[in-house]
Amino acid sequence: MTRYVLRRIATMAPILLAISIAVFWAANRIARPGGDLAINPRVSPADRADYFESLGLNDPFFLRYLSWLGDFVRGDLGTSLVRNGSDVWPFVRTALANTLVLVSLAVVLSLAAGITIGAISAIRRGSFIDYLATTVSFLGISIPVFWLGLMLQLFFGLYLANWLGITPPLLPTAGLYSPGQQGFDLVDRLRHLVLPAMTLSLQLIAVYSRYMRASLLDVMSSDHIRAARGRGLRERTVVVRHGVRNALIPVTTQAAVDMGQLVGGLIVTELVFQYPGMGRLFVDAMTGGDYPMLLATTMIVAAAVMLLNLAADLFYGVLDPRIRRGSR
Repeated sequence: MTRYVLRRIATMAPILLAISIAVFWAANRIARPGGDLAINPRVSPADRADYFESLGLNDPFFLRYLSWLGDFVRGDLGTSLVRNGSDVWPFVRTALANTLVLVSLAVVLSLAAGITIGAISAIRRGSFIDYLATTVSFLGISIPVFWLGLMLQLFFGLYLANWLGITPPLLPTAGLYSPGQQGFDLVDRLRHLVLPAMTLSLQLIAVYSRYMRASLLDVMSSDHIRAARGRGLRERTVVVRHGVRNALIPVTTQAAVDMGQLVGGLIVTELVFQYPGMGRLFVDAMTGGDYPMLLATTMIVAAAVMLLNLAADLFYGVLDPRIRRGSR
């Protein structure tokens, strides 16, 4: 297993290198530093040229790339162009921590609900519960994230608060903490996480329940399930230990991919709820022409996707020992 992990890590290096070249080229095209200086009549051509020279933008592309890559490998993510020359890493670290908290909560809730609903739907195939779960899951997949987020804000922030006559609303609709909050407050933080997590979880629950239902139906018709029943094991033991465990493999794959995408793809949810995570940081960097911040966020997300896929492959061995033996 150790050799397998080392081989996988070794294959990540050239992939990340190729991604870094593409991202560096795209970031310099999309977020042109000093672009607003060209249309500012108060900035002289000489001052503009000095600014570009101080950033090294007059150097050839590959010289700038190698300089950035060397700093990035050493852990220097550069300095922000729009945040008073501050280091990029503290902003990325804070945004990444906030996003990981939200993503982890959403994925845990989604897996728990999705696996349970999918398993019950598969066990009671063709029943009213199965048809109801299928209908609700298709509805959940179809609802746009931005619409759901806005509807939750309206319901909890306006209608429910008016009905109950409470101010502020029971569940906050924006931000990370309540105005005036001093220090860390776990209850207040969790209250601010509920609506964004609900917004992210609905579609994930629908997806995981469909994957779990289809996978469990396939597993329950396999030979080893019939053999387990032939040995006289209780049906609950057959389903839980032999059925659900093997059916979790495709769900694990999807969850790993979703976590990697969610780490960098929470743009809509974080903008709707004004949540200070990686998605919002990415949008601010792109619209503000802050290409060092844009490069850092994109590369960290790419590395996170690859590491989470590796974690999923390793978890396969826990679910199915045959995979663990085959990877040696």
